[in-house]
Amino acid sequence: MPRVTVTVRDSGGRTATTSADYTVAPPVLGGYYLSGNADPTADIAGLNVRSLTQYRSLADGYTFPGYQKPWLTSLGRSGIALNMVLELKHYGAADGPQSFTVDGTSYTVPAPAMTIQQRPGTTWPKAYGYGQVIAGQCDGLLARALSQYRTMGVPVNIQLASELDTDHEFGTTEAGKTYTWAESDARAVQAVTYIVNWFRARTLPAGTTFSIGLGGFDRACYQRTHPESLMARLDHLQWNVYATSASHTALDRFRRTKDWAVADLGPVALSRPVIIAEWGVRVAEIPNQAAWIATVPAAIAALNAERGPRIVRTNYFNSGWGTLSPKATGLSALKSAYATRPYV
Repeated sequence: MPRVTVTVRDSGGRTATTSADYTVAPPVLGGYYLSGNADPTADIAGLNVRSLTQYRSLADGYTFPGYQKPWLTSLGRSGIALNMVLELKHYGAADGPQSFTVDGTSYTVPAPAMTIQQRPGTTWPKAYGYGQVIAGQCDGLLARALSQYRTMGVPVNIQLASELDTDHEFGTTEAGKTYTWAESDARAVQAVTYIVNWFRARTLPAGTTFSIGLGGFDRACYQRTHPESLMARLDHLQWNVYATSASHTALDRFRRTKDWAVADLGPVALSRPVIIAEWGVRVAEIPNQAAWIATVPAAIAALNAERGPRIVRTNYFNSGWGTLSPKATGLSALKSAYATRPYV
């Protein structure tokens, strides 16, 4: 660790010496996501983008690196850090059981038995159930993902779930039994622990890390889903950040979940760096997205100067609430932001 020593001398010739160790924090990685898991290569040309978010369902037979997406591996090999959101949510394959062979071993995985995101008046998405995971019924999905991941040649952070709080807000149902938000959180912790332990018990590409996904909009949920026993198995904290009101400032939005973490979580959790897998500005409430984006570097620098976990990646979500409009103006704003401390 670098060390600085300072000696001072007064007018009478008396001296005093003190020393202090210091560290130089690396730059925060500015990142990006393009709607539909699309190729962002053209968008990020000339931008200091060094992180990328992608989404994959374990149901999809092409989990890693992504069917017909050679650019994903190319970007990873160029040094861009990949945050791969791996979901139990079912998409990318027909509903029903699956049978397949991985590295000579045959697996049969039952149809997904859980519904999530049970907002009234909407169609509830299906997902592989936490009970199914704990019973080992989804081991084939994990084996397939791991086999494909090993072919990529680049390490990734595996983020399990996109937003558990969004998934559980209105409860969940598995195999005909309903669970409250709090019960769903507890079951998710058990399932995530099983998945991480399953992966860690096998040979992983060097540099593989793990996190869980939260929108970070509910304090009690964030606390429930981050017990020290699970955080001992994970490498990062994570939450998402969106500005959806004209009153929202970058500092307030990025710090909301951090403040809860500092107040509520244990020392293991607080030792983990933070990945912001999604951040964005909703143009309906904040038409001047570029001006808001310009305030982000100072907000991240301020938060990283405070007590608590350090934010190490911030990936802009150019989709949904964060859709850049006009896109060219938004990309120009990101270019300027990511060329500013703490991103450099």
